[in-house]
Amino acid sequence: MFRKIINIDKDKCNGCGLCASACHEGAIEMINGKAELTREDYCDGLGDCLPACPTGAISFVEREAPAYNEEAVRSAKAKKIAKKLPCGCPGTASRSIKREEYRPSRAEVQSRLMQWPCQIKLVPVNAPYFDGADLLVAADCTAYAYGNFHNEFIRNRITLIGCPKLDQGDHAEKLTEIIKSNNIKSVTVVRMEVPCCGGIEAAVKRALTESGKFIPWQVVTVSTDGKILE
Repeated sequence: MFRKIINIDKDKCNGCGLCASACHEGAIEMINGKAELTREDYCDGLGDCLPACPTGAISFVEREAPAYNEEAVRSAKAKKIAKKLPCGCPGTASRSIKREEYRPSRAEVQSRLMQWPCQIKLVPVNAPYFDGADLLVAADCTAYAYGNFHNEFIRNRITLIGCPKLDQGDHAEKLTEIIKSNNIKSVTVVRMEVPCCGGIEAAVKRALTESGKFIPWQVVTVSTDGKILE
């Protein structure tokens, strides 16, 4: 039948996984780091995924496609609930991490945070601590996953944290303002290995591009069991 259905531009897709989470029918999956419409008969054509996409990679088209199969969608949802959370994002798959018992004394633990606030949305654009700063832009979960996060990443850097999946709006706009308005020496991005975390990397890349400045930057990826991935 000829009907309205979504189309995903893989060149624009940054692999954040937000569309897969927004698609309640489970029509979209993350494959090789890109969003893909894997079940056309699961797509109801209502487009809940469109506003979730930060890069504009999703649009409506009208073409030949199988009819929406509501019964198949209900059956697939029931199977997913039995296995894991229904949003379909790999970053939400639950797991336990076993670690050796370690009880440091309070004297051994020292914060390296150099400023407050540290949330991307809360920091003032023209704060004096941005002048000549080495900037750290980190996904929220990285500090919890990586045990030596303060000493290896926060130390001697101005820290900005955010979650590309749960925070409202686009971080790129605020980061662009910060980079444009200040003398930033370098940018380090620390993200988790899960696809949805690609949004924080994409936001920094866009901010650097739109700022018009050439600033050294690097990306460090942390695994869900707390290792630095090469």
